Amino acid sequence: MNIYPFIIHVGPLEITGYGIMMMVGFLMGGWLITVELRRRGLYEEFAADITVAAVVGGIVGAKLWYWVLSGGDLFSRGGLVWYGGFLGGSLAVMLNGWRLKVPLRWTLHLTAPALAAAYALGRIGCFIVNDDYGHPTDLPWGVKFPQGLPPSTALNMQQQFGVPVAPGTDPATVLAVHPTQLYEAVLMLGAFALLWRLRTAPRPMGWLFGVYLVLAGIERFVMEIFRAKDDRFFGPLTIAQVVSICLVIVGTVILTTFRKDDQLPPGPYLEKANA
Repeated sequence: MNIYPFIIHVGPLEITGYGIMMMVGFLMGGWLITVELRRRGLYEEFAADITVAAVVGGIVGAKLWYWVLSGGDLFSRGGLVWYGGFLGGSLAVMLNGWRLKVPLRWTLHLTAPALAAAYALGRIGCFIVNDDYGHPTDLPWGVKFPQGLPPSTALNMQQQFGVPVAPGTDPATVLAVHPTQLYEAVLMLGAFALLWRLRTAPRPMGWLFGVYLVLAGIERFVMEIFRAKDDRFFGPLTIAQVVSICLVIVGTVILTTFRKDDQLPPGPYLEKANA
């Protein structure tokens, strides 16, 4: 099956499927946080505060990560690396929560399910823009990206990703590859469903974010095995796998540390709805 990038041209403006899904992801995340705040009878505007901070911090962080690792153009349309966006967005959201005197553990709890859902939607965007695909496969659901970023040709597999192809394959042959973007979307939608259910469990505030980090770290570590890429950083591990291990460690520390429910109050800003 051939998949082509989804692009809309409006005069000189080019709107990509990834850009659309990234926007949908931010909006969905904000809506989910609003639903949880409403359920708890807390100030719903905090969802908008989180969303704006995540957008600004996420884009800046993604661009800086891309620039540090590859020296790419900060002002190009590409270079939105997820881990840089996650770190930048998380820092911006935490600083904004600190500014509003919202306890960090409340911010962590509120954002955990939203992060999983937004990530899943972002990966769908990667699929429809034909980026971040996997190794060649002969499985029936393998897809070809003739105009991918880059096209999934035998030449690109060998030269750009260091992935071996069958001897004698024409370098211009477009190969069917694992749709790892969709694998990730499905897995993280499952993680979202679990986190959404656990949010009402009698657990310590902030504990849910530890669950998210462990799930997200494991998911990305495994997916890197199937990804077509060649950025080995520490022995056989890619940069993303090293960061994934760090996420799992931090998540485990949170789960271990936040074991007691000390009835942490949400603070005056979140309690505005009750004023």
